[in-house]
Amino acid sequence: MIHATAREQPRLLVMASTYPRWAGDPEPNFVHALCRRLIPAFEVHVVCPHAPGALPEEMLDGVQVHRFRYAPGRLESLVQDGGILNNLKHYRWKWLLVPLFFAGLGWKTWHLSRRLRPACLHAHWIVPQGLVAAGLGLVLRRPAPFLLTSHGGDLFGLRGRLFEWLKRAVIRRAAAITVVSRAMVDEAIRLGATPERVHVMPMGVDFDGLFAADPVEDRRPGEILFVGRLVEKKGLRYLIEAMPAIVERIPAACLKIVGHGPEEARLRTLAAQLDMTGHIEFIGSLPQTEIPPLYRRASVFVAPFVEAAGGDREGLGLVTVEAIACGCPVIVGDMPMQDSIFEPSEADLRVDPRQVDQLARRIVETLLNSEAAYARTLNMRDRLNSIMGWATVAEAYHRLLSSIIQHGGSGRHGIGD
Repeated sequence: MIHATAREQPRLLVMASTYPRWAGDPEPNFVHALCRRLIPAFEVHVVCPHAPGALPEEMLDGVQVHRFRYAPGRLESLVQDGGILNNLKHYRWKWLLVPLFFAGLGWKTWHLSRRLRPACLHAHWIVPQGLVAAGLGLVLRRPAPFLLTSHGGDLFGLRGRLFEWLKRAVIRRAAAITVVSRAMVDEAIRLGATPERVHVMPMGVDFDGLFAADPVEDRRPGEILFVGRLVEKKGLRYLIEAMPAIVERIPAACLKIVGHGPEEARLRTLAAQLDMTGHIEFIGSLPQTEIPPLYRRASVFVAPFVEAAGGDREGLGLVTVEAIACGCPVIVGDMPMQDSIFEPSEADLRVDPRQVDQLARRIVETLLNSEAAYARTLNMRDRLNSIMGWATVAEAYHRLLSSIIQHGGSGRHGIGD
């Protein structure tokens, strides 16, 4: 159990790009979810980018949040609605924000490090946070050790000699590295991490609270759900292309799309070209508290993950686990990171989304056999709760961070090492 008295609490400075701008923000909140569960053991501070409507400083669920400015007003748009990599891909002018972002993050982290004297830094993403954490070691007299966590896009999506060199430099300087799925381990080692410093530690899911299953909830026949940013690696275009074949077999079938991102206009156009607008609803972004009821009423959740043209791909795909936690049957893109979620006996739930006919056929089979699919999902839920529930994940991060603080090393406390 995580516990420490206030006087004993070491300071932890967490660095992140994706972080809630306010309570109920629809932006992904997995970093904040971990931070607030570490509060019993650490005095947790977070440095993250400012955004329009956000406070420069605030206490959010017991976490002290420090937001850095990097552009005037509404121009602070590098992070939201798709993430940094996708924003840079779709809006070339945002490259002008990159040096300002690095400068703001670097100055704020340096200032907080000198003022707070943290016992440890936790840098989420290799670039930019890990790069800044590594750079502090060159300018501070007594730099704190840092834990580096990669979520996938930073490890796989940054290509080219310069990025390879930067990633290697950061990984060499980290006290320990965590990756969110086993599929990421080999790439981390290829970039210079020693095996004993790499730990497979996913973000968690609130199985007992927000994402609890409700056996009383009536699922809507034919309702298909997608949740995620509307970016290439999510593979949503293939699910939309599969809809005509699905509707041909199940005329009442409908697809609910929750999320926002730079691909939205193209996806809406595709739905119109396929004459599927009456069967596809773009709901937009929702606060996380409003998503579980959608998982509980859908007949199937589809996450058609693919590898993007630039190599970017999911590190884990936590939405899949959230859907299972709510008892919703799932079908996913057959990517390597799914090995951390699905057992070999569940391989039929993994399909190549680019084979649109195969994707449509598997969805139809699930919709027509909903009772068996639901019973199977509940068995998966019990297994995943034991390894990806927040109690397990937060305790593992607590042990690893404590090991770094005490010994400057990594320990062997990863999940699924």
